Amino acid sequence: MTTASHPTHHHAMGLSLHNTAMGLGAVFLLVGVLGFIPGITSNYGAMSFAGYDSGAMLLGVFQVSVLHNIVHLLFGAAGIAMARTASTARWFLLGGGIVYIVLWIYGLVIDMDGSANFVPFNTADNWLHLILGLAMVGLGLWLGRDAMDRTRGTATP
Repeated sequence: MTTASHPTHHHAMGLSLHNTAMGLGAVFLLVGVLGFIPGITSNYGAMSFAGYDSGAMLLGVFQVSVLHNIVHLLFGAAGIAMARTASTARWFLLGGGIVYIVLWIYGLVIDMDGSANFVPFNTADNWLHLILGLAMVGLGLWLGRDAMDRTRGTATP
């Protein structure tokens, strides 16, 4: 019997719904702030409020705009706020992960040089969206098992 993957042992590994949602929220806040820092964001002067024509690139890889950075800041604040309880932290991970998977699909089907790319994002953003989406959903399901067990009254003491 393996116990390392059982939800009651996640705390010993430093993983919990609270810590994971809080950590991801902090990372999203940091990314949002970094998107407004020249040097970390290349072509900073070419940043537009929104749209595919924003020439700013976070870390020289990820296309950003003012709107894109604001979305990261809001998503980060939501993650930190929702980290307060196991239930809301789980919903942040699951819901946020689903949003990122939908964004990945959206990025695959739109014309990157068209008005539908209003946030904007590029191919690197698309693959990051897939990885984030799958990781967040996976963590929400894995770490959320103990919260669901407590809700059903079947948790192991």
